This record gives sequence, C-alpha cells and structure tokens, in this order.
Amino acid sequence: MHKATFGGGCFWCTEAVFERLKGVKSVTSGYAGGHSKNPTYQEVSTGSTGHAEVTQIEYDPEVISFEELLEVFFETHDPTTMNRQGNDVGTQYRSIILYHNEEQKEIAERFKQRLNQSDKYDRPIVTEIEPLDEFYEAERYHQDFYRKNPNQQYCRLIIRPKLKKVDEVFRLKLE
Repeated sequence: MHKATFGGGCFWCTEAVFERLKGVKSVTSGYAGGHSKNPTYQEVSTGSTGHAEVTQIEYDPEVISFEELLEVFFETHDPTTMNRQGNDVGTQYRSIILYHNEEQKEIAERFKQRLNQSDKYDRPIVTEIEPLDEFYEAERYHQDFYRKNPNQQYCRLIIRPKLKKVDEVFRLKLE
C-alpha cells in the first residue's frame, strides 16, 4: 500500500470522494502543512496554525495509480482559487498536494504543468506542492462524516453534487 495526501477544501468533501474509488483502502481526514504540533479543529479553523484540512489516502498502486488519484483530485475541486473552495474561505481550505516521496513530487509537478498548459482552466492553478512533514488525524467526529451524516445540510448541498460528478466522470474507477 502507498499513501497520498491532498487538501482540496473541506476534508469532508475529499474524504467522501476518494473513499469511493477502487484500490483505495482507507481515507483519513486530518491536518497537515502547518507549524504547530497536534492541532485541533478549533485551532486549524482559525487559520493561525498554517495547517490545511487534508485527507490521507491509503491505496493499492496495482489498482489505482497516483496519477489517477491526481485526476480525481483536480476534477473535484477548483485548483485556481487561492485559500478557498466555494463558501469555505481561509488557508485551511487551500489546494495542496503533500507528497510522500520524490516520485510523487515529480508526478504532481508534471501533472500541474500539463493542466496549466491546457485550456481546462481560465486562471492559473494555485495548488501548492510540498513535502509532507507531519499528518495529524482529525477528531473522530470528522472521520467518515458524509457516510454518517448524509442528510446534514452541508452534505446534501456541497458533497452530493461532487459525488454525482465523480459518478459521471469516474464511473469506471468506482467500487
């Protein structure tokens, strides 16, 4: 198994998206990319810790590649908006790829460059690509949030449309 760590806005959204994919063993919501140890949700949500809400994905590279995970990552959030996704605003919602090794770094940089050179987006991609220093697992109530709370308003209004898009665009990669 390999790991990938991505931040693309609220971790409830990215968790719900990635846990549906074939080859993904687990998805854990958490915090990374900041400067304080053992941050809490309350601290991260102020923007003062420098952490982003991220998901750490454990996956089987024989079933799904890192590049395929990047396809899903870029397709399911707006990588051209700085420190925001929709109504979620702040550095904790930034678009970020936290690579685990040099190979992931190279693949992510090439992927981002290809997207920037394509006509897919009207604006440049602002996704950060940084080494993963430390991953802090989010509080228990954040884990599997969509599966536990599908009728919660945020889930209905924000996450369901993302899942519908995943169903349409990536149906062959779904469990």
